[in-house]
Amino acid sequence: MKKYYFVGIKGSGMSSLAQVLHDLGNYVIGYDDNKHDSYTMIELNKRGIQIFYETPEITSDYIVVRSSAVRNTHKEIVNAKNIGCKIYEYFELLGELTDKYKTVAISGCHGKTTTTALLAHAFSDTLGCSYIIGDGTGCANKKSELFFIEACEYYRHFLNYHPTYTIITNIDFDHPDYYKDFDDYKSAFQSFINQTKDYVIAYGDSSDVRDLKYNKVLFYGFNENNDIVCKNLNLKTDGSEFDVYINNEFYGHFDLPLLGEHMILNSLAVIAVSRLLGLSSDIINKELKTFKGAKRRFQETIIGDIVTVDDYAHHPTEVAATIKSARQKYPNKEIVAILKPNTYTRTKELYKDFADALNLADKAYVTPITCDRELASEHPGITSDLIINLLENGEGIDDDSIDKLLKHKNAVLLFMSCKDIYTMRQNYEEMLKNENR
Repeated sequence: MKKYYFVGIKGSGMSSLAQVLHDLGNYVIGYDDNKHDSYTMIELNKRGIQIFYETPEITSDYIVVRSSAVRNTHKEIVNAKNIGCKIYEYFELLGELTDKYKTVAISGCHGKTTTTALLAHAFSDTLGCSYIIGDGTGCANKKSELFFIEACEYYRHFLNYHPTYTIITNIDFDHPDYYKDFDDYKSAFQSFINQTKDYVIAYGDSSDVRDLKYNKVLFYGFNENNDIVCKNLNLKTDGSEFDVYINNEFYGHFDLPLLGEHMILNSLAVIAVSRLLGLSSDIINKELKTFKGAKRRFQETIIGDIVTVDDYAHHPTEVAATIKSARQKYPNKEIVAILKPNTYTRTKELYKDFADALNLADKAYVTPITCDRELASEHPGITSDLIINLLENGEGIDDDSIDKLLKHKNAVLLFMSCKDIYTMRQNYEEMLKNENR
């Protein structure tokens, strides 16, 4: 049994990896600067993994795992170095772990978490699997050789992995704080493809995805030139149903209790991998029907005639997809979007696209930018006003002005961010409950 100390354990990937190492029989503890409750703590608490907020007593035989957000000057890292602990970054340790399994890596700018969660759901009940999901959920199955992981392209971290199969859900420019331009961003995916051992399962309706060079590839999508094609799609208020054709032959009819065309695409990727790994179409359909979604992906709360939605959307494409999903399920309600932008560089690069996406809502609110790896002083003039000034019906909002949301009736309020916008949602819900008493 090894001993692990996770610094920044409440990070979604960190939490998931800590759970996997615990399930493999190791002793795991963690530290975090954030003392507030987080959705990533749920599975840690179930396993009894202790979280410290002050420096615990550790010895040199602990293996320290650090989040990418934790700097070299952090007191826990300095202390670990002084003690003589071996220190890994998250992606380095995950890379070593995945080499021991038949790994399926899910990459792309959007859809990684839901696709990984859907794969984990399908195989946990059937052939068995281990998995790391970006919603703070992880699990190790000692009897299975299959390992499903999210593979993040930030800082080319996914190049630490050498998967058997790779999924590419899409390629939209992101992380402008690291990548020079879109060509640089695409080159990272090309490198990842090059080190995939077997098939790449890729979103074929994207010309940028098709531009890449493959050895063995299966394309999926809505267009007829794909290997795996969705046809006869019916978007309903409670989900979707569709037929799948593989190499022009009918493969099966599927029901999915999730909203939006982007979820259909995620399920096509899962169908492709599941077929390669030996699941029948009937079993895949059964598993799709019972999937409840990943954490912080269109999670709803109903209070009277108000529906609040907590969603991880933090890129314009994701924001647009979330708004469209709300329209699909609630065609007769006002759609209100609340966005907390993350990072100054992303806002600077994509503010026009954010505005276009938010304009799909009936009303939009934007909070100040939040970021734990960039300083506002290093990005003068980059504020949420860049987005707000382009909104057709929008304005700013912050923690002191949440009450302005109370004017909306018979509405769906979409709280969207990769950061802690769920605290704003919780405060709004309390105000709404008090108003209704």
